[in-house]
Amino acid sequence: MAHAPIEKKVTWASVAAYLGSTGLLAALATVQDNARLLDPMPDTLAPFVLALVPTAITAVSGWTAKHTPRPDLR
Repeated sequence: MAHAPIEKKVTWASVAAYLGSTGLLAALATVQDNARLLDPMPDTLAPFVLALVPTAITAVSGWTAKHTPRPDLR
């Protein structure tokens, strides 16, 4: 059974998730000695708010990427 190609939307959203997560972790590692940047945010809320960064990047990149043509479905 032949598999259809992975849609460009999925590929780009995956790449964006990886880069967004890596960028967020790098930024946090850079500022870990300066915890005042996260002071306004409650400790219990911080992980959920920070997780929104790669999620938003993934959603936007997936939404803006074009669909892969699928002539086999016509």
